[in-house]
Amino acid sequence: MEIKDRIIAGAVELFTRYGVRSVSMDDIARQLSISKKTIYQYFKDKDEIVTMAVQAHLKRERKEYDEIFECSHDAVEELSKVCTCMRKDFKDMNPSLLFDLQKYHPNAWNVWLQFKNEHIKNQIVNNLKRGIKEGYFRKEIDPEFLATLRVEQVQLVFDKQIFPADRFDLKDTQMKLFDHFVHGVVTEKGKMLYMKYLEKEKTINQNSI
Repeated sequence: MEIKDRIIAGAVELFTRYGVRSVSMDDIARQLSISKKTIYQYFKDKDEIVTMAVQAHLKRERKEYDEIFECSHDAVEELSKVCTCMRKDFKDMNPSLLFDLQKYHPNAWNVWLQFKNEHIKNQIVNNLKRGIKEGYFRKEIDPEFLATLRVEQVQLVFDKQIFPADRFDLKDTQMKLFDHFVHGVVTEKGKMLYMKYLEKEKTINQNSI
């Protein structure tokens, strides 16, 4: 891996775990066992690293979720696999991550907003339309409305005033909202299939440990 890519990868790991504001250039250098001078040979400042780290992280997430939607047999399997990915993605994520981007790094924040409002939202709309067509989701739901609601739910959990970290665990809260969303859209047939897929994913994960 080239040094620039190593710096971005190391920054992503630190930002995800500790938030953006609390991670300094010295921390990134120490994480990679390189000098801070070396970092400045590739990046003009921390803001540039943050922006590129967010771009790299979202690119990887896009690839991961695109693969889910390409290989799933139906809309319900898509949801079950998304559920599994969310558990992994939010497991060690710092609750202050999005707040730090919004307040201190507007360029990176805009990258996230574009990804949320375009790619994620479009995937949800497509999933809901597919599920309705397959008979697994309630035909009376409004895909555009629910997709908008869903992406805002994801972001809402990072708001410390609404979900303070000392009272709400980030991963658990995200999963509760996702579970509420799923059970609000599925038909009885869809619910049974969803639980079946979750059990299958659980067994696969247990066997892989």
